[in-house]
Amino acid sequence: MKQDKYGLSVELGAVDFDDAVERVTQALKGQGFGVLTDIDVKATLKKKLDVDHPRYRILGACNPPIAHQALLAEPDVGLLLPCNVIVRETEAGVRVAFVDPIAMFSVVERDDLQPMAEKVRGLLAAAASALMA
Repeated sequence: MKQDKYGLSVELGAVDFDDAVERVTQALKGQGFGVLTDIDVKATLKKKLDVDHPRYRILGACNPPIAHQALLAEPDVGLLLPCNVIVRETEAGVRVAFVDPIAMFSVVERDDLQPMAEKVRGLLAAAASALMA
């Protein structure tokens, strides 16, 4: 697992793309997240711009109890929800990347939300780790 400035990622290698999306969905589910949105970037770019793009999906993951808690603390935090997870084709296979909630919530500048962001980061990291098992 690799951590960078605004997310963490996992290289799955040469696996079936659709299977990878399902594995990610199940790993998120195992940590209490559901996928609220699923944007097929490849299909959208083909339809709107008639360009070919590698397979790329953006999954909007939500942990309802934590989202509810965050919205009660800061109603406009919905601008930062849901947590995005990308599954994309690379030359080496499939890469999965998870947004870092600590980086996202840093723009809110509320120290009281830090523990919540840390909890979500831990859950997303656990989902990423499950993909490597």
